[in-house]
Amino acid sequence: MNVVACLKQVPGTTDVKINPETNNLIRQGIKNVINPFDTYALEEGVRIKERCGGKVIVISMGPPQAEEMLREAISLGADEALLLSDSAFAGADTWATAYTLATAINKLEQYDIIICGRQTIDGDTGQVGPELAEMLGVPLVTYVNRIEEMSDGQMRVQRMIDEGHEAIQAPLPAVITVTKDINVPRLPSLRGIARSESAVIPVWNSQKLGVDPARVGLSGSFTRVIKVFSPERSCQAEVFQGEVKEQVECLIGKLKEAGLI
Repeated sequence: MNVVACLKQVPGTTDVKINPETNNLIRQGIKNVINPFDTYALEEGVRIKERCGGKVIVISMGPPQAEEMLREAISLGADEALLLSDSAFAGADTWATAYTLATAINKLEQYDIIICGRQTIDGDTGQVGPELAEMLGVPLVTYVNRIEEMSDGQMRVQRMIDEGHEAIQAPLPAVITVTKDINVPRLPSLRGIARSESAVIPVWNSQKLGVDPARVGLSGSFTRVIKVFSPERSCQAEVFQGEVKEQVECLIGKLKEAGLI
């Protein structure tokens, strides 16, 4: 059972700065971590490998420093890692990101399941997983909190819905997005740390991928951040004096003046 886990490196702090020209996060010089929801995707991939055999490949699109995150993923049980890094990928929205990931995944060996975290803590959209499934032309199940069975080209999973849970059976290969209820991520082992330090992590740029330049980065993005700002909130209050009846009459008068009643 070959598993692909998609990871993203995100700022490990809330003290982030925005590039005033591009309105993108400035990631240089700050500590980055594996997106918390993606740690559950990685852990579930390793558990599938332990039950069914096969291997886990982790893949990420990001700057060169994302290699550190991929080495951490290897220390946690991943077998291989692949970094997609090119200045041409910068500023990508979810659609351009999914296209880049899908192009790379199609170049890998046969895969059985692709696992993504339900969302990232920086973009917070939850769109890359579904868009990835659409581009790859495979089934999608979101908000998975339990994998019940995976064999003979089929999977049976449980997903969270507003009313409780829903059981889904789907053919493989498929894409799933997982919630934090699916498992408890493990800590790296000494053997895993040693293996991660010596691992060779290939880096694929746009030329290696063979992507359409018009479909990656800002050029391939249908959405762009036009402005980033902290909302300013202000409020005005007025205390009515007098008896309750007088206060109610004053309130009604103010509401009428404001056109609210």
